[in-house]
Amino acid sequence: MRLQPPPLALYIHIPWCVKKCPYCDFNSHELRSANEYAAYVDALLADLAADLAHFPCVHGRPIVSVFFGGGTPSLLTPDLIARILDGCHERLQFDTAAEVTMETNPGAVEHGRFDAYLRAGVNRISFGVQSFDDDKLVRLGRIHSASEAERAIKEAQDAGISEINLDLMYALPEQTLAGALADIERAIALRPTHLSHYQLTLEPNTAFAAKPPLLPDDDASWDMQEACQTRLTDAGFPQYETSAYAQSAHRCRHNLNYWTFGDYLGIGAGAHGKLSDDAQIIRTAKLKTPKSYLAKAALPERLVTQAPIARGELAFEFMMNALRLVDGVDNALLTQRTGLERSAIASVVARAIADGLLVDDPARLQPTADGRRLLNELLIRFLPDERPRSARIAVEVNP
Repeated sequence: MRLQPPPLALYIHIPWCVKKCPYCDFNSHELRSANEYAAYVDALLADLAADLAHFPCVHGRPIVSVFFGGGTPSLLTPDLIARILDGCHERLQFDTAAEVTMETNPGAVEHGRFDAYLRAGVNRISFGVQSFDDDKLVRLGRIHSASEAERAIKEAQDAGISEINLDLMYALPEQTLAGALADIERAIALRPTHLSHYQLTLEPNTAFAAKPPLLPDDDASWDMQEACQTRLTDAGFPQYETSAYAQSAHRCRHNLNYWTFGDYLGIGAGAHGKLSDDAQIIRTAKLKTPKSYLAKAALPERLVTQAPIARGELAFEFMMNALRLVDGVDNALLTQRTGLERSAIASVVARAIADGLLVDDPARLQPTADGRRLLNELLIRFLPDERPRSARIAVEVNP
């Protein structure tokens, strides 16, 4: 069966931060010299040109969304962001309603520049606030205060950027339920259109993993998630994905493309991609360190991964994304994006329905409330027999 080309997005990785946070396991590196920025922009555009020459399956397909992730993309000045976007427009066709998001650290923005980012082509800002409690921000290693975050958000809105995401964490060191709800209240008061709400976890090879702080236990963390979810829903931000809440018509289109198993080009140090042609789906990844990437961004060596997803892995890869959505997906999407029919996973689906993890609906694949709470347990069922059942389940997420 020939696959139907799904929507195509573009992910652009900016690998530098002012300071590495102790919980962060992303591909980010502490800033040493801003002199590398202009060279990095050249490398990004060379990387994109090389991808377009190497992957003809993307030709003629419009870009539905762009996401500048990091790191801290707002370390780049508006003129550099404009140069990247102008170069992308020269090489790619853009949908007329393309969403262009830039992640922003409230402590790494020269306030007053948001109008310039808007003129450069950015139409959505995602603020890495994490908390409105100054003590918690210090514990998390953040370089901004709660008042600085509030001021930056208001200045972005005043500059005319209407699509605003606030990125918050819960189950922070020694956090109480009241403290988690207080963060939600301060976020709601700022009138964003979207909220991302993540549980703090201890990831391998981070400072927190080496020296763990005292975190709330599982029961307390679950109480925080439920209470915050209820408050956000009551305030007009219903949950639509595992960690995402949005006002009506303001869901993150870039992430929705991930969850519905769309395609995306990934450029930049360590950036990942997923591309479909008529017969296969390919995962890609680029050189990880800025130094090696800058040296080889235009060369074949920039691609450290270029591997098709095995047919036996497709159901798991699809479900790992689609089942994060509260409403799940139609069966038709499984077939359109993977070539698989629901009959190929019928026995696994039947057992999951019987165990109360999937909704009993012959037309949809949708997790129940228990399925969302026990998502890893549900997803592991779709792993092929040769894959370890203890596999860590993670996907690239951008708020």
